[in-house]
Amino acid sequence: MTVTHLRPEPALRRARAATSAIFAVHGAVTGTFAARVPWVADHVGAGAGALGLALLMPGLGALLAMPVSGRLAHRFDLRQLVRVLILFWCAALLLPALPTNVPLLCLALVVYGATAGLADVAMNAHAVLVEERYGRSVMSGLHGWWSVGGLGGSAVAAFAARAGMDAPLHFLLTAAGLIVIALVASTGLLSHRPEPSADEPPAFALPSRAVLTIGLVGLCAVFAEGASLDWSAVYVRDVLHSPASTAAATVSIFSVCMAVARFGGDWVVRRLGSVTTVRISGVCATIGALIVVLGDRTALVITGFGLLGIGIAVVVPLVFAAAGRLPGQTGRNIAGVAGIAYGSGLIAPGVIGGIAHLSSLTVSFILIVALVAVMGLSAPVLRRGSSKSL
Repeated sequence: MTVTHLRPEPALRRARAATSAIFAVHGAVTGTFAARVPWVADHVGAGAGALGLALLMPGLGALLAMPVSGRLAHRFDLRQLVRVLILFWCAALLLPALPTNVPLLCLALVVYGATAGLADVAMNAHAVLVEERYGRSVMSGLHGWWSVGGLGGSAVAAFAARAGMDAPLHFLLTAAGLIVIALVASTGLLSHRPEPSADEPPAFALPSRAVLTIGLVGLCAVFAEGASLDWSAVYVRDVLHSPASTAAATVSIFSVCMAVARFGGDWVVRRLGSVTTVRISGVCATIGALIVVLGDRTALVITGFGLLGIGIAVVVPLVFAAAGRLPGQTGRNIAGVAGIAYGSGLIAPGVIGGIAHLSSLTVSFILIVALVAVMGLSAPVLRRGSSKSL
């Protein structure tokens, strides 16, 4: 549907730009660390098994911390909370370079992941606030800036590694630069406090039915994203016997397709609504995943991964937006949805690898076909978090 809106006031436009910068900073930290994982593994002497265990720790830390972030969002001014937590997240980039053995690395990565989860929930709660003030969809574009930050962070990291810069110095310089950006950007965020009469959310509570169903849509998208990021290069190399450079390019193409789709996603949502958008996304992602499974040519399979990336790109932003519009405490609802969705990203690489071990990598991607199909079919549950503007 088409809705006519007045031009937002300057303060609101600044808040949107500031939130975009915060999302980009968060993504840049993630991309920086991901690109230097080989250095971290060599530094602590971790083999493939030990490294795989260590890389589970950030997800575990994030899942443990997300409920705490929901309580913090209820208790503190949202602008101040986002500022503090994004600064902690930037500083946490230094942690993976400090340990000298695998157990200490696991401990460091739990803390690293916890700060990521805390900042993630807070910045998405602020993004929901910005979207509410705009009266139209802007969430997808904000997540697009996260993707841009991730690509930028990984690109700078690749350049630093090629130049022979040790990771500790690279992490220090990057964290310092991102802290400056975050401090400047946070001055434009919106100030928002919860109603004084609202009860504080419990330390632990089972998610409501609405949070659970919306979270399951996110679960399908995040599982497909995590599996594709971690296994697309392996798929192209091992199944299609393509060179390593082509395999690496597959990951980049998948990521770029996601980023581009997110920047165009708000335009689509404003005209079609969130439910129709997710339905179309499900069709696109399902076609892409089927091409990956059935394709026998490298170019065709890479196209499939690109379509898969386009199909799942806007779903997670829409899931967060729907959670933020549910009745009750915004921080708690977003934390619940984030925990369900990101939990699937934690297990996705292992599940795909396990199925591939028992059968084949091609068979394992049939699971992705099923999940993205369910994602599209489940689109109507987003009506529970819908608003007139969407």
